[in-house]
Amino acid sequence: MEFTCRQCGGEVAFQPGTENLTCPYCGSFQQIERAEGEIVELDFEAHLEQAAEAEEFQERLAVSCNSCGAETTFEANVTSDECPFCGTNIVVATHSTRQIKPKSLLPFSIDHKQAMASFKKWVRSRWFAPNKLKKLARTIGGLSGIYIPHWTYDCGSTSSYVGERGDDYYVNESYTTTENGRSVRRTRRVRRTRWARVSGVVQNAFDDVLVLASESLPRKYAERLEPWDLDKLVPYRDDYLSGFRAESYRVDLKEGFEYARVTMDATIRTSIRRDIGGAHQRIHSVETSYRDITFRHILLPVWLSAYRYKDKVYRFLVNARTGEVQGERPYSWVKIELAILAVVSAAALVIYLNQ
Repeated sequence: MEFTCRQCGGEVAFQPGTENLTCPYCGSFQQIERAEGEIVELDFEAHLEQAAEAEEFQERLAVSCNSCGAETTFEANVTSDECPFCGTNIVVATHSTRQIKPKSLLPFSIDHKQAMASFKKWVRSRWFAPNKLKKLARTIGGLSGIYIPHWTYDCGSTSSYVGERGDDYYVNESYTTTENGRSVRRTRRVRRTRWARVSGVVQNAFDDVLVLASESLPRKYAERLEPWDLDKLVPYRDDYLSGFRAESYRVDLKEGFEYARVTMDATIRTSIRRDIGGAHQRIHSVETSYRDITFRHILLPVWLSAYRYKDKVYRFLVNARTGEVQGERPYSWVKIELAILAVVSAAALVIYLNQ
Protein backbone atom coordinates (compact mmCIF):
# COMPACT_ATOMS: atom_id res chain seq x y z
CA MET A 1 0.00 0.00 0.00
CA GLU A 2 1.08 3.55 -0.69
CA PHE A 3 0.21 6.40 1.67
CA THR A 4 0.10 9.89 0.20
CA CYS A 5 0.31 13.31 1.83
CA ARG A 6 -3.00 15.16 2.04
CA GLN A 7 -1.20 18.47 1.47
CA CYS A 8 1.19 17.88 -1.44
CA GLY A 9 0.46 14.34 -2.62
CA GLY A 10 3.96 13.04 -1.77
CA GLU A 11 4.54 9.66 -0.21
CA VAL A 12 4.42 9.72 3.59
CA ALA A 13 6.09 7.32 6.03
CA PHE A 14 5.64 6.35 9.65
CA GLN A 15 7.71 8.51 11.99
CA PRO A 16 9.33 6.40 14.75
CA GLY A 17 8.45 7.47 18.27
CA THR A 18 5.17 9.06 17.18
CA GLU A 19 1.70 8.05 16.05
CA ASN A 20 2.09 10.01 12.80
CA LEU A 21 2.75 9.56 9.11
CA THR A 22 5.13 12.36 8.08
CA CYS A 23 5.72 13.86 4.66
CA PRO A 24 9.44 14.42 3.89
CA TYR A 25 8.55 17.00 1.22
CA CYS A 26 6.28 19.53 2.93
CA GLY A 27 6.74 18.48 6.55
CA SER A 28 3.06 17.93 7.25
CA PHE A 29 1.86 14.94 9.22
CA GLN A 30 -1.30 12.97 9.72
CA GLN A 31 -2.16 10.97 12.80
CA ILE A 32 -2.64 7.21 12.59
CA GLU A 33 -6.03 6.16 13.81
CA ARG A 34 -5.84 3.28 16.26
CA ALA A 35 -7.63 0.16 15.11
CA GLU A 36 -10.67 -0.68 17.20
CA GLY A 37 -10.96 -3.85 19.23
CA GLU A 38 -8.74 -5.80 21.57
CA ILE A 39 -5.66 -7.83 20.67
CA VAL A 40 -7.01 -11.35 21.02
CA GLU A 41 -5.32 -14.72 21.36
CA LEU A 42 -6.21 -17.19 18.59
CA ASP A 43 -6.91 -20.90 19.01
CA PHE A 44 -3.83 -23.00 18.17
CA GLU A 45 -5.57 -26.31 17.47
CA ALA A 46 -8.22 -24.68 15.27
CA HIS A 47 -5.59 -23.23 12.97
CA LEU A 48 -3.68 -26.50 12.75
CA GLU A 49 -6.91 -28.22 11.74
CA GLN A 50 -7.54 -25.47 9.16
CA ALA A 51 -10.77 -24.68 10.95
CA ALA A 52 -9.98 -20.98 11.39
CA GLU A 53 -12.01 -18.41 9.58
CA ALA A 54 -10.69 -17.31 6.20
CA GLU A 55 -10.41 -13.74 7.45
CA GLU A 56 -7.55 -14.79 9.75
CA PHE A 57 -5.37 -15.34 6.66
CA GLN A 58 -4.09 -12.97 4.01
CA GLU A 59 -2.63 -13.14 0.53
CA ARG A 60 0.41 -10.89 0.36
CA LEU A 61 3.06 -10.03 -2.21
CA ALA A 62 6.59 -10.78 -1.10
CA VAL A 63 10.08 -10.51 -2.60
CA SER A 64 12.32 -13.57 -2.21
CA CYS A 65 16.10 -13.44 -1.99
CA ASN A 66 17.68 -16.23 -4.03
CA SER A 67 20.74 -16.21 -1.78
CA CYS A 68 19.35 -16.50 1.77
CA GLY A 69 15.68 -17.19 1.06
CA ALA A 70 14.33 -14.25 3.08
CA GLU A 71 10.91 -12.97 2.03
CA THR A 72 10.28 -9.28 2.55
CA THR A 73 8.32 -6.36 1.17
CA PHE A 74 9.97 -3.61 -0.89
CA GLU A 75 8.96 -0.02 -1.35
CA ALA A 76 6.63 0.83 -4.20
CA ASN A 77 8.16 1.20 -7.69
CA VAL A 78 11.51 -0.30 -6.57
CA THR A 79 12.75 -2.88 -9.09
CA SER A 80 16.09 -3.87 -7.53
CA ASP A 81 17.73 -3.49 -4.17
CA GLU A 82 19.98 -5.18 -1.62
CA CYS A 83 18.54 -7.93 0.54
CA PRO A 84 18.51 -6.49 4.07
CA PHE A 85 19.33 -9.91 5.55
CA CYS A 86 22.40 -10.90 3.54
CA GLY A 87 23.43 -7.85 1.48
CA THR A 88 22.95 -9.61 -1.87
CA ASN A 89 21.79 -7.52 -4.84
CA ILE A 90 18.42 -8.85 -5.95
CA VAL A 91 15.96 -7.97 -8.68
CA VAL A 92 12.41 -7.64 -7.46
CA ALA A 93 10.27 -10.58 -8.54
CA THR A 94 7.17 -10.69 -6.39
CA HIS A 95 5.05 -13.71 -5.66
CA SER A 96 1.92 -14.30 -3.63
CA THR A 97 1.96 -16.16 -0.33
CA ARG A 98 -0.90 -17.07 2.02
CA GLN A 99 -0.15 -16.46 5.67
CA ILE A 100 -1.85 -15.88 8.99
CA LYS A 101 -2.45 -12.17 9.44
CA PRO A 102 -0.42 -10.31 12.05
CA LYS A 103 -2.89 -9.01 14.62
CA SER A 104 -0.58 -6.63 16.44
CA LEU A 105 2.85 -5.01 16.39
CA LEU A 106 5.23 -2.77 18.26
CA PRO A 107 5.83 0.43 16.25
CA PHE A 108 9.36 1.78 15.72
CA SER A 109 10.31 4.18 18.51
CA ILE A 110 14.04 4.55 17.68
CA ASP A 111 14.62 6.33 14.39
CA HIS A 112 17.29 5.81 11.72
CA LYS A 113 19.58 8.51 13.09
CA GLN A 114 19.58 7.01 16.59
CA ALA A 115 20.16 3.50 15.19
CA MET A 116 23.06 4.72 13.04
CA ALA A 117 24.64 6.36 16.09
CA SER A 118 24.46 3.02 17.91
CA PHE A 119 25.92 1.27 14.86
CA LYS A 120 28.87 3.68 14.61
CA LYS A 121 29.56 3.41 18.34
CA TRP A 122 29.54 -0.39 18.08
CA VAL A 123 31.90 -0.33 15.08
CA ARG A 124 34.34 2.03 16.81
CA SER A 125 34.62 -0.42 19.71
CA ARG A 126 35.72 -3.21 17.32
CA TRP A 127 39.45 -2.53 17.04
CA PHE A 128 40.22 -5.44 14.74
CA ALA A 129 37.21 -5.04 12.43
CA PRO A 130 38.02 -4.85 8.69
CA ASN A 131 37.86 -1.48 6.94
CA LYS A 132 34.72 -2.50 5.02
CA LEU A 133 32.78 -2.58 8.26
CA LYS A 134 34.02 0.87 9.21
CA LYS A 135 33.16 2.15 5.72
CA LEU A 136 29.66 0.75 6.06
CA ALA A 137 29.24 2.63 9.33
CA ARG A 138 29.84 5.89 7.43
CA THR A 139 27.16 5.05 4.88
CA ILE A 140 23.92 6.77 5.73
CA GLY A 141 21.90 3.97 4.12
CA GLY A 142 23.67 1.24 6.03
CA LEU A 143 20.62 0.25 8.09
CA SER A 144 17.18 -1.00 7.07
CA GLY A 145 14.11 -0.78 9.26
CA ILE A 146 12.32 -4.14 9.22
CA TYR A 147 9.40 -5.63 11.08
CA ILE A 148 10.41 -9.17 12.09
CA PRO A 149 7.66 -11.83 12.51
CA HIS A 150 7.25 -13.55 15.87
CA TRP A 151 4.78 -15.90 17.54
CA THR A 152 3.65 -15.72 21.15
CA TYR A 153 2.08 -18.73 22.86
CA ASP A 154 -0.06 -19.08 25.97
CA CYS A 155 -0.94 -22.44 27.48
CA GLY A 156 -1.19 -24.57 30.58
CA SER A 157 0.88 -27.72 31.12
CA THR A 158 0.70 -30.86 33.24
CA SER A 159 3.94 -32.80 33.68
CA SER A 160 4.34 -36.26 35.23
CA TYR A 161 7.88 -37.04 36.32
CA VAL A 162 10.05 -39.78 37.80
CA GLY A 163 13.30 -38.94 39.55
CA GLU A 164 15.30 -39.05 42.75
CA ARG A 165 15.57 -36.83 45.80
CA GLY A 166 18.94 -36.46 47.51
CA ASP A 167 19.11 -35.50 51.20
CA ASP A 168 22.46 -34.70 52.77
CA TYR A 169 23.59 -36.09 56.08
CA TYR A 170 26.94 -36.10 57.88
CA VAL A 171 29.01 -38.84 59.44
CA ASN A 172 32.23 -38.91 61.43
CA GLU A 173 35.13 -40.44 59.52
CA SER A 174 38.49 -41.47 60.97
CA TYR A 175 41.63 -41.00 58.96
CA THR A 176 45.40 -41.19 59.43
CA THR A 177 47.72 -38.25 58.83
CA THR A 178 51.33 -37.34 59.60
CA GLU A 179 52.14 -34.62 62.09
CA ASN A 180 55.68 -33.80 63.21
CA GLY A 181 56.92 -36.98 61.61
CA ARG A 182 54.43 -39.20 63.45
CA SER A 183 51.28 -40.94 62.24
CA VAL A 184 48.20 -39.82 64.12
CA ARG A 185 44.48 -40.60 63.93
CA ARG A 186 42.02 -37.80 63.39
CA THR A 187 38.25 -37.50 62.90
CA ARG A 188 36.44 -35.32 60.40
CA ARG A 189 32.84 -34.64 59.37
CA VAL A 190 31.99 -35.97 55.90
CA ARG A 191 28.92 -35.15 53.88
CA ARG A 192 27.00 -38.01 52.34
CA THR A 193 23.83 -38.02 50.23
CA ARG A 194 20.92 -40.40 50.70
CA TRP A 195 18.95 -40.91 47.46
CA ALA A 196 15.28 -41.88 47.32
CA ARG A 197 13.13 -42.58 44.25
CA VAL A 198 10.29 -40.09 43.78
CA SER A 199 7.51 -39.33 41.31
CA GLY A 200 4.90 -36.62 41.00
CA VAL A 201 2.92 -34.18 38.89
CA VAL A 202 3.48 -30.43 38.41
CA GLN A 203 1.37 -27.86 36.59
CA ASN A 204 2.48 -24.61 34.99
CA ALA A 205 0.85 -21.68 33.21
CA PHE A 206 2.70 -19.87 30.42
CA ASP A 207 1.99 -16.39 29.06
CA ASP A 208 3.49 -14.81 25.94
CA VAL A 209 6.28 -17.31 25.28
CA LEU A 210 8.05 -15.44 22.46
CA VAL A 211 9.38 -17.29 19.40
CA LEU A 212 11.28 -15.79 16.46
CA ALA A 213 9.44 -16.77 13.26
CA SER A 214 12.33 -15.79 10.96
CA GLU A 215 15.06 -18.03 9.61
CA SER A 216 16.91 -15.08 8.07
CA LEU A 217 18.44 -13.82 11.31
CA PRO A 218 20.90 -15.62 13.60
CA ARG A 219 18.58 -16.84 16.35
CA LYS A 220 21.03 -16.33 19.20
CA TYR A 221 21.52 -12.65 18.34
CA ALA A 222 17.83 -11.99 17.67
CA GLU A 223 16.86 -13.54 21.01
CA ARG A 224 19.41 -11.36 22.79
CA LEU A 225 17.39 -8.32 21.70
CA GLU A 226 14.85 -9.29 24.35
CA PRO A 227 13.06 -8.27 26.45
CA TRP A 228 10.39 -6.60 24.35
CA ASP A 229 7.70 -4.41 25.87
CA LEU A 230 4.87 -6.65 24.68
CA ASP A 231 2.44 -4.85 26.97
CA LYS A 232 2.72 -1.92 24.51
CA LEU A 233 1.52 -3.92 21.48
CA VAL A 234 -0.97 -2.04 19.29
CA PRO A 235 -3.56 -3.48 16.89
CA TYR A 236 -2.08 -3.99 13.42
CA ARG A 237 -2.47 -1.24 10.82
CA ASP A 238 -0.70 -0.97 7.47
CA ASP A 239 0.16 2.64 8.31
CA TYR A 240 2.90 1.54 10.73
CA LEU A 241 4.64 -0.29 7.88
CA SER A 242 4.79 2.77 5.65
CA GLY A 243 8.46 3.51 4.91
CA PHE A 244 9.61 0.18 6.37
CA ARG A 245 9.86 -3.40 5.23
CA ALA A 246 8.21 -6.45 6.74
CA GLU A 247 9.45 -10.03 6.61
CA SER A 248 7.13 -12.97 6.02
CA TYR A 249 7.38 -15.73 8.59
CA ARG A 250 9.24 -18.91 7.59
CA VAL A 251 8.84 -20.71 10.91
CA ASP A 252 5.21 -21.77 10.75
CA LEU A 253 2.73 -21.97 13.62
CA LYS A 254 3.37 -25.63 14.47
CA GLU A 255 7.16 -25.39 14.25
CA GLY A 256 7.06 -22.24 16.35
CA PHE A 257 5.34 -24.13 19.16
CA GLU A 258 8.19 -26.68 19.14
CA TYR A 259 10.60 -23.82 19.82
CA ALA A 260 8.25 -22.60 22.56
CA ARG A 261 8.27 -26.06 24.15
CA VAL A 262 12.06 -25.87 24.50
CA THR A 263 11.66 -22.58 26.39
CA MET A 264 8.83 -23.96 28.53
CA ASP A 265 10.75 -27.14 29.30
CA ALA A 266 13.34 -25.18 31.27
CA THR A 267 10.56 -23.74 33.47
CA ILE A 268 8.90 -27.14 33.83
CA ARG A 269 12.13 -28.79 34.98
CA THR A 270 12.67 -26.00 37.51
CA SER A 271 9.16 -26.68 38.86
CA ILE A 272 9.91 -30.40 39.08
CA ARG A 273 13.13 -29.80 41.04
CA ARG A 274 11.23 -27.54 43.41
CA ASP A 275 8.54 -30.22 43.81
CA ILE A 276 11.12 -32.95 44.51
CA GLY A 277 12.80 -30.82 47.15
CA GLY A 278 15.81 -31.95 49.12
CA ALA A 279 19.38 -30.84 48.63
CA HIS A 280 19.79 -32.51 45.22
CA GLN A 281 17.47 -33.68 42.48
CA ARG A 282 17.73 -36.09 39.59
CA ILE A 283 15.09 -36.10 36.84
CA HIS A 284 14.88 -39.38 34.96
CA SER A 285 11.78 -38.87 32.80
CA VAL A 286 9.13 -36.23 32.12
CA GLU A 287 5.87 -36.52 30.19
CA THR A 288 4.11 -33.22 29.52
CA SER A 289 0.70 -32.48 28.06
CA TYR A 290 -0.38 -28.99 26.99
CA ARG A 291 -3.88 -27.51 27.13
CA ASP A 292 -5.73 -24.34 26.12
CA ILE A 293 -3.00 -23.33 23.65
CA THR A 294 -3.48 -19.91 22.08
CA PHE A 295 -1.17 -17.78 19.96
CA ARG A 296 -0.58 -14.41 18.38
CA HIS A 297 1.28 -13.49 15.22
CA ILE A 298 3.06 -10.20 15.95
CA LEU A 299 5.64 -7.96 14.25
CA LEU A 300 8.59 -6.50 16.16
CA PRO A 301 10.76 -3.61 14.87
CA VAL A 302 14.47 -4.07 14.18
CA TRP A 303 17.11 -1.91 12.52
CA LEU A 304 19.29 -4.28 10.52
CA SER A 305 22.54 -4.09 8.60
CA ALA A 306 23.90 -7.04 6.62
CA TYR A 307 27.04 -7.23 4.50
CA ARG A 308 29.32 -9.88 3.06
CA TYR A 309 32.98 -10.29 3.94
CA LYS A 310 34.94 -13.12 2.33
CA ASP A 311 31.75 -14.93 1.29
CA LYS A 312 30.28 -14.88 4.78
CA VAL A 313 27.32 -12.78 5.91
CA TYR A 314 27.55 -10.66 9.05
CA ARG A 315 24.65 -8.81 10.64
CA PHE A 316 24.13 -5.94 13.05
CA LEU A 317 20.78 -5.56 14.85
CA VAL A 318 19.19 -2.85 16.97
CA ASN A 319 16.02 -3.35 19.00
CA ALA A 320 14.02 -0.39 17.68
CA ARG A 321 12.15 -0.09 20.97
CA THR A 322 14.90 -0.27 23.59
CA GLY A 323 18.10 0.39 21.63
CA GLU A 324 19.63 -2.96 22.62
CA VAL A 325 22.49 -3.75 20.21
CA GLN A 326 23.64 -7.16 18.99
CA GLY A 327 25.98 -7.91 16.13
CA GLU A 328 28.32 -10.29 14.36
CA ARG A 329 31.72 -9.13 13.27
CA PRO A 330 34.62 -10.50 11.23
CA TYR A 331 38.24 -10.10 12.29
CA SER A 332 40.90 -8.53 10.12
CA TRP A 333 43.84 -10.88 10.56
CA VAL A 334 46.11 -8.34 8.90
CA LYS A 335 45.34 -5.88 11.70
CA ILE A 336 45.78 -8.58 14.34
CA GLU A 337 49.15 -9.61 12.89
CA LEU A 338 50.28 -6.00 12.72
CA ALA A 339 49.21 -5.48 16.34
CA ILE A 340 51.13 -8.58 17.43
CA LEU A 341 54.17 -7.41 15.45
CA ALA A 342 53.96 -3.99 17.10
CA VAL A 343 53.83 -5.54 20.58
CA VAL A 344 56.76 -7.85 19.84
CA SER A 345 58.76 -4.95 18.39
CA ALA A 346 58.04 -2.78 21.43
CA ALA A 347 59.10 -5.58 23.79
CA ALA A 348 62.30 -6.13 21.82
CA LEU A 349 63.07 -2.42 21.93
CA VAL A 350 62.63 -2.34 25.72
CA ILE A 351 64.96 -5.32 26.14
CA TYR A 352 67.55 -3.71 23.86
CA LEU A 353 67.48 -0.40 25.74
CA ASN A 354 67.86 -2.15 29.12
CA GLN A 355 70.96 -4.06 28.05
